Amino acid sequence: MKNLAIITTHPIQYYAPLFRLLTQRGKVNIKVFYTWGEEAKGRIFDPGFGAMRSWDIPLLEGYSYEFVKNISKSPGSSHFGGIVNPDIIERIKVFNADALLVFGWAFNSHLKVIRHFKGIIPVYFRGDSTLLDEAHGFSLKKYARRFFLKWVYRNIDKAFYVGTNNEAYYKAHGLKEKQLVYAPHAIDNDRFDDKDGKYNEAAIQWKKELNISDNAMVVLFAGKLEGKKNPLFLIEASKLLRQFHFIIIGNGILEDEIKQQAINLKNVTVMPFQNQSMMPIVYRLADIFVLTSHGPGETWGLAINEAMASGKIVVASNKCGGAIDLISEGKNGFIISPNCKAFIYALEKISHDEMLIASGGKMSKEIIRQFSFSHIATEIENQLVHS
Repeated sequence: MKNLAIITTHPIQYYAPLFRLLTQRGKVNIKVFYTWGEEAKGRIFDPGFGAMRSWDIPLLEGYSYEFVKNISKSPGSSHFGGIVNPDIIERIKVFNADALLVFGWAFNSHLKVIRHFKGIIPVYFRGDSTLLDEAHGFSLKKYARRFFLKWVYRNIDKAFYVGTNNEAYYKAHGLKEKQLVYAPHAIDNDRFDDKDGKYNEAAIQWKKELNISDNAMVVLFAGKLEGKKNPLFLIEASKLLRQFHFIIIGNGILEDEIKQQAINLKNVTVMPFQNQSMMPIVYRLADIFVLTSHGPGETWGLAINEAMASGKIVVASNKCGGAIDLISEGKNGFIISPNCKAFIYALEKISHDEMLIASGGKMSKEIIRQFSFSHIATEIENQLVHS
């Protein structure tokens, strides 16, 4: 059984279940190297939320890992110099890795590891960048970035791409078809399933406590309250769509502004960040989940996966990298341009489409089954077996 060293910054809910699954399946021997350092075991500062965060579901169970010493003076995953691990190469050698899987290159240590092991053992890469923010036409800045990224990706043997927009990004930066392996972005679908109906019952009770009418069509945004996510769209739309009830959940730089604007809006409920154990209930507060990001910097939008796994109709902007893969237009939701007119049109269209209301959530659950950790694990194992 081959040894796979996985390099990533810190434990998160979107990767830990994959690491457990790879371990349970027993086809490869993995060890995860967390490069943020020991402090990432507990609460860490999330700049998007503007607060310290720790997840309330187990993220370090069922697989082998170690926290690598990080000597950065400003540790974190938001800048290149935030991850500096002097002994990471030695730690990987001690593990006797047969291959590497690196999550993200834009950190000092991650790029160092990629460059060091290129040509020694297979170097696999996982990221979800797209070209959606790239300006059309020629610019010196665009050309320089394209040149630099082609240099970075020359050090990669294979990339596990997450979807259509991510595939286009890799091809634009020099990776060939034979270097690209489809491993779709996924969340723990089973965690959002509601086999015994307990999440739905809890959501019904919660809506009563929030004084939300049973007859209201509920629109939900849950995420970081920051510019690129565009949550102020919901405030603007709520003033024109009184028949809908809008729920905005999260923390971030726009939190105070959103609360201030929502004070006199009876069809808007603003609530703080909800931790992972609550999210299967949170999504069931809604009829429609929305992610109207305008960027820059939005990549996939994994909240869409979670909402779909919870059986929800979704409206997402064309700046969300995953929208094109996840949304079947008019069947489980709509993809829109990130402007209020398009957003309002989509919500009104859903409210008048009885077939979409009746079957859209079921279609979401059917589509999301194809976006699973099992698919990712199989592709990783296949590469290790044949490397």
